[in-house]
Amino acid sequence: MRFVDEPRLHSVKETHRVRTIFISDVHLGTRGCQADALLEFLKVYDAETIFLVGDIVDGWRLKQSWYWPQAHNDVVQKLLRKVRKGARLVFIPGNHDECFRDYVGSNFGGVEIEEEATHICADGRKMLLMHGDKFDTVVRNIRWLALLGDWAYDFAIWLNGHIARVRRHLGLPYWSFSQWSKDKVKRAVSFIVAFEDAVIADAKKHGADIVVCGHIHKPVVRAVDGVTYINTGDWVESCSAVLEHDDGRLELIYWHEAAPALQPQTDISKVPQAA
Repeated sequence: MRFVDEPRLHSVKETHRVRTIFISDVHLGTRGCQADALLEFLKVYDAETIFLVGDIVDGWRLKQSWYWPQAHNDVVQKLLRKVRKGARLVFIPGNHDECFRDYVGSNFGGVEIEEEATHICADGRKMLLMHGDKFDTVVRNIRWLALLGDWAYDFAIWLNGHIARVRRHLGLPYWSFSQWSKDKVKRAVSFIVAFEDAVIADAKKHGADIVVCGHIHKPVVRAVDGVTYINTGDWVESCSAVLEHDDGRLELIYWHEAAPALQPQTDISKVPQAA
C-alpha cells in the first residue's frame, strides 16, 4: 500500500475526467451532510460511470422533519446534469433511502436503480458493489436500536463541530469525537463485529476480485484472501470517494476541508493481495 504524504491540490476551475466514480453515504436531508464539499468534488470530476452506493438521501430523517437546503438540491441537479451529458449513473439504495428499493430494475431519466451491481475495471478485475446494510444485524433485525444509534451519531457529529472549533482556537490538531465514539460503541456492543469479513466472504461467493460498499462511514481498504475490500466512507465527516482511472488504477481520496488536518491519499491499486 502506497501513501502520498501530501494530498493533491485540486483547482475548482479544472475538470479531471476519470473512468468511474464511487460515492456513498451522502445523507442529503440532514444537517450533517457536507453538500457544498460534494458539489465542489462533482464540479472537478467527470466520469463515464458514477456509482451511488447507498444512503444518498436520508429518508429516515426526512420522515421526522423536513430539511432540504438549496445545496442539497444542487447536488441532485449536478448528478442529473452529468447523466444528460452522457454519464451512466447507477444508484444502489441503502437502508436510509430504502424506499427506492421498490424500484430496483427501473430506470428513471437515465438513473439505473440496482440492489447490487457488478463492474469490470479497465484492467479486467471484477468488482461487486453493494451498500452493505444486509450484513448489519442492527439494521436488519432491531430497527428501533438502529434509529437510536442514528440519532446518537447525529449528536456526535454536532458535538464534533464544536470540539473542532475549540481545538483550532487552542492550536491543537484535529481530533474526531464522532469517529472515536463510533469506534468505541461498535466495539462495545459488537453488533457489526464481522461486517467487513461478511462483505468479503460474499464477494468471494460472487467470484469478485474487489468489493465496494458503504454503510459504516469508515473509508478503509483491506486485502483478504485475494479480495480487496473498499469502503467509500461518507460525505458527513470524511468526505471521501473512490476513483477508477482509465488504466484501472483505483484511488481512495479525501476531499479538501474534510477535516482541518487532511488525511493522506491512498493509492489502492498498490494494495497487496493476501495469500
